Amino acid sequence: MQVDTDLVRKLAELLDETHLTEIEVQDGDRRIRVARTVTMTAAAPAAVAAPPATPAAMAAPAPVAAAPTGDHPGTIKSPMVGTAYLSASPGSKPFVEVGAQVAAGDTLVIIEAMKVMNPILSPRTGRVTALLVDNAQPVEFDQPLVVVE
Repeated sequence: MQVDTDLVRKLAELLDETHLTEIEVQDGDRRIRVARTVTMTAAAPAAVAAPPATPAAMAAPAPVAAAPTGDHPGTIKSPMVGTAYLSASPGSKPFVEVGAQVAAGDTLVIIEAMKVMNPILSPRTGRVTALLVDNAQPVEFDQPLVVVE
């Protein structure tokens, strides 16, 4: 089989531009797959027990603000199915918090898919107005993750 090195280079450049970890193309019997390994590790944090609720706390539930939906124009959605992590490791500081200023290209969350850590980068400069996922939460394709205004 003849390898089209120009096509392989173009696919590798596409991986870098889109921050994907692999891409595969097929043309008839010819199939080319280009992949890269990301060596970031993240583990699920240890569970923390909530303190027991007092009778006063159980009697008066706090009002819940409506969470933004994926319809907001600043919503960044998951490009894949996986597990969302808000920090690089269990004890470390989160990548972003509500109210934080972010620049285009800053890591917002990491999606672990098939043991590969995929950083989800901010496409724009702005302020984080909502985090729509919890740490170590399973996410679906196109699920809203973060709102950046």
